[in-house]
Amino acid sequence: MKTLGYYVRKHWATYTMAIVFMIIAIGLDMMFPKVTEIIVNEVIIKNDLSRFPMLLGAILLIGVGRSVFGYIREFTFDRNCITIGTEMRKDLFDHIQGLSLDYFDDSNTGELMARVKDDIDKIYNLVGMVAMRGMEVTLNSILILYFMFSINVPLTFLPLIFMIICGATAIIMEKKLDKVYDDISEENAEMTTIAEENLAGVRTVKAFAREDYEIKKFSVHNKKFYQLNMMETKALIKFYPVFMLSGTLLPVACAVLGGIAVIKGNMTLGSLTAYIIYVRNSTWPMEELGWITNQFSSSIASLKKIKKIYDEHSTLYNNPSPIHLDRIKGNVNFNHVSLNLGGKEILSDVSFTVAAGKTLGIMGETGSGKSSIINLLQRFYDPSKGTISFDNFDIKSLELEQVRSASAVVMQDVFLFSDTIEENIRMGRREDMTMEEIKKAAEMAKASDFIEKLDDSYSTVIGERGVGLSGGQKQRISIARAISKNAPILVLDDSTSALDMETESEIQKTLDTIKSTTRIIVAHRISAVKNADEIIYLKNGKIAERGTHSELLRKKGLYYDTYIAQYGETDLKEVSA
Repeated sequence: MKTLGYYVRKHWATYTMAIVFMIIAIGLDMMFPKVTEIIVNEVIIKNDLSRFPMLLGAILLIGVGRSVFGYIREFTFDRNCITIGTEMRKDLFDHIQGLSLDYFDDSNTGELMARVKDDIDKIYNLVGMVAMRGMEVTLNSILILYFMFSINVPLTFLPLIFMIICGATAIIMEKKLDKVYDDISEENAEMTTIAEENLAGVRTVKAFAREDYEIKKFSVHNKKFYQLNMMETKALIKFYPVFMLSGTLLPVACAVLGGIAVIKGNMTLGSLTAYIIYVRNSTWPMEELGWITNQFSSSIASLKKIKKIYDEHSTLYNNPSPIHLDRIKGNVNFNHVSLNLGGKEILSDVSFTVAAGKTLGIMGETGSGKSSIINLLQRFYDPSKGTISFDNFDIKSLELEQVRSASAVVMQDVFLFSDTIEENIRMGRREDMTMEEIKKAAEMAKASDFIEKLDDSYSTVIGERGVGLSGGQKQRISIARAISKNAPILVLDDSTSALDMETESEIQKTLDTIKSTTRIIVAHRISAVKNADEIIYLKNGKIAERGTHSELLRKKGLYYDTYIAQYGETDLKEVSA
């Protein structure tokens, strides 16, 4: 994880400029009471009006300079924190994208959304406004104490005591709020997860009339979020009066004690006036300590959450010197592959070979490990035992990007982005795909007919996850996306389940014409795999049967039972062929 110090050092030049402007602005603030002291002692008391225009001009210049340098300082800090926030959000997103699939199996989308957005916002605020105010309060306090001591040493011990009390209160408040902010951040992620799930699955919620249940579930977390924020407020209420009371009582007490010193001749009236201005300037740092502590605690809580994500690393083997092949032909080999996830055996001793341009069909009951083979093929996971090879090269030895680029996958759970149909299809080769290739792929996937009937044709913007399209239409667009990628390996993971038999048959005939592509077809329908060069039937993560369609029918095993369940009594000629 890149530390906050890394990002600050990266922008050291602009931070240095901002700090210089801050010092100048604070220095001008320190000059104002001194000019006022001269006006009172020389102009008002001694009636020396000759210096008055010059002193008024000095006040005007101080005011203008303070405004200009203060504006530049604040703008520079704000720009830095926004820039750092942007970089941190990108780096965090890059890290999340690099994590292996097993991390996402145990993580909530809403929680990750909260980390990428809300928590990063709080952290970059720490290196922006909070840092600026913190430095400003510290420098102000030091300079103000210096000038007050230079005017009257005994009297300055009173503001010093007030400052120490406020500083101690801020430290105690930070410790009290640390756990509260940690819980608030956690509950915010929970609430975001519930909202994201309900919005994504709104059709399911309505279909099962679960609106009241989901509202109650959300309300429970919303109430807890409210209670945590009230705990924060109560903690702040206990400590804020210390800061506010200090800001109110201190100037009055100093004015009274300073007035007595003037009467006794220990201070001039001008010095008292300057001293009171310094005291007034010392109260806002005390009051600001409460806000700074509040924001600092919130930011630290968010930083801990972000660090937990950075502590996660991909479980995939990272080859320090990966091989890059000029071209992957499409030869696929699983050699005694086993997969264990979460202490559970998913696949056991799976072996098969698919030559380039050939077709492998994979069947099996739900949970038998079919999709896990696809996940291993794309290196979403690494096998617990055995090896997976492309063109006789272990995929662990190849560049991860090349391994994943070698496959064009049509997932069982179709995901389309909220974008145009054209952009969804060109996803695999976004930079160099022509419109002619897009249309050809759509035609091969039997999607061109319904696409061209839409008002905006290929420029039609579809809703999130393909909302507005039927299941079959989404599947055909997904198939077109895979075909247009022109990858050496085409994977269809139950990709025609939402299509009618006629459309499925037409697509299968089209895919059969692509001779140079290796096809791996995962399906529940016999019709999807019967023309494959080899079919494997999985049961409990193991290959229970293998062979061609005719061979498996003759065995009268699991494949045969599936055939009977889907088509009824088989043709005796086909079985005996």
